Amino acid sequence: MFVPAPYRTPATSWMVDILRGNPLALMTSNGPATAGPWATHLPVIQDPTMTEDWSEDLSGAKLLGHMNRANPHWKDLGDGAVVLLTFTGPHGYVSPTVYEKTPAAPTWDFTSVHVHGTLTKIEPEEAGEESLELVCSTVRAFEGDFGAGWDMRESIDYFRKILPAVGAFRVDVTGAEGMFKLSQEQDPDVRERVRESFAGRDSTRHREASRLMDRLPRPDIGCPHAA
Repeated sequence: MFVPAPYRTPATSWMVDILRGNPLALMTSNGPATAGPWATHLPVIQDPTMTEDWSEDLSGAKLLGHMNRANPHWKDLGDGAVVLLTFTGPHGYVSPTVYEKTPAAPTWDFTSVHVHGTLTKIEPEEAGEESLELVCSTVRAFEGDFGAGWDMRESIDYFRKILPAVGAFRVDVTGAEGMFKLSQEQDPDVRERVRESFAGRDSTRHREASRLMDRLPRPDIGCPHAA
């Protein structure tokens, strides 16, 4: 991913926040030459056994996910397959009316993290309870962050029944890039108007983008424009 200097990751924690707050990733990998690349939307979590701190580019991290085993993408994947996981964070259209100056051009502010890694399949018939634990870990993560505290204990037997259809996998992260395009190239007063515009919208993603902009350093002079 091409990331102009003003939009580079302010800190590793910003990328981690995007991964955790927007866990529905788009996983892509090379497909047959005649078909082009594979692409599948799927939920991804941090491996709960990971105890090390996140590195600056997320390398060394381990992520877990799953897809439908009937998906041709799953059938084409093999251990060691190189994959890209794209996580999309808050974003929104910026109208030139917000700038209060001319000339001007509209743009789209957005946040995204591209995670590169190698995939290892977790086969139920070979890994015993590992696939079941991955499913349970996913439930715990998402119920904790987005749910209402649902107790899965009475559904474990049901999980076991559907496991044959679940393609569970682990991704060993080799690196990541984060792009946080939040009007940093604009003068501080213009950037503040963009932030206020986003904050006043009914859309959750606009308000989340506004909160990210509020975390940016507030220089006394405008940031240099992107090359």
